[in-house]
Amino acid sequence: MEKNQDSCIPNGWVGGFPPANSPMRYPTRDLSSLPMLGNMDNINFLQRQLGVKWPEFSWETLKGFPDTKRCYQQFAPYISRVGYTDEGRVYSVICPQQGIWLKDEICLNVEVTVTGQRGWVDENTKELALDMTVEGKIWFTPSEHQGDKIKEIWPLLRYSLPKFPLDKENAIRVVTYDPGNPNQPIFPVNKGISPEFKNPAFALHEAESYTTGYIAVEIGDIKKTKDSIVDGFNELIMKAFNLASGNMLQPGNVLSWNLWFVEPALVNTEEWKNHAEYWRKSIDAHHGSPTGEGTHARYFDGTLFNAEESEIDKIIQEIIDYIKSHL
Repeated sequence: MEKNQDSCIPNGWVGGFPPANSPMRYPTRDLSSLPMLGNMDNINFLQRQLGVKWPEFSWETLKGFPDTKRCYQQFAPYISRVGYTDEGRVYSVICPQQGIWLKDEICLNVEVTVTGQRGWVDENTKELALDMTVEGKIWFTPSEHQGDKIKEIWPLLRYSLPKFPLDKENAIRVVTYDPGNPNQPIFPVNKGISPEFKNPAFALHEAESYTTGYIAVEIGDIKKTKDSIVDGFNELIMKAFNLASGNMLQPGNVLSWNLWFVEPALVNTEEWKNHAEYWRKSIDAHHGSPTGEGTHARYFDGTLFNAEESEIDKIIQEIIDYIKSHL
């Protein structure tokens, strides 16, 4: 499709959804008249997209303390994208995926799986409004990428009857909901950046971005399986993950992210369908993102977050002892 002169934005934008004066528009921003749609059910309707080049995540590492030690971390570029029609109706949101190492011993895949969405984008006003439901998923990267201690017990995990989180199908599943409202799994994606906390200069991209949006979700408990051994194992993995990440997915914590978008682009629907698998294989192959890496978690003053290595060593040993004693 031909592009506009003096712009990287492709022609084809029509607009009109939602219509002017609709309650779906700001300031009312009421999307309840739209059904929550499956995230991969209407890919063929997608025509345009907004890519998140700078996904800036933030959370409190010491929730409930006088100094909560808020962290800021930019995840990999284009880890998420919003897909919509020429008229502006959103039909899909690409899920963030990330790889994480725990002391070069445990290698995990982390995905925010979008289970439902509805909303709109307006390229004329550079505004967007979405509602989403998501589920956090955590599972082990293939055995060849694990450290020696985990490789030693891998056969016990792989060939035992309980289904441990060694693949996405059997992933640890983390419940999320609208902050302060555990009975409401639907949460908003609003225009602008979060007003709930200050952002350091390194997490701001006004000069480079096309537009912005922000999300906040409260972290719930992990879902129980039908096997008490697996449930106990999953609790230990989450404990290890939160030690290493600064309580990113601690129950009751609020995970926020500011979305700094680049200019609209066209959608290749086949690429969109295969995106999650492509990223997963890239993470599995070298535990890196195909579009480049993000940054380390930092405090407001730029100091790097560093986990207590001795505590991580202890929890890794707990995990190994747990498997050996239960299988």
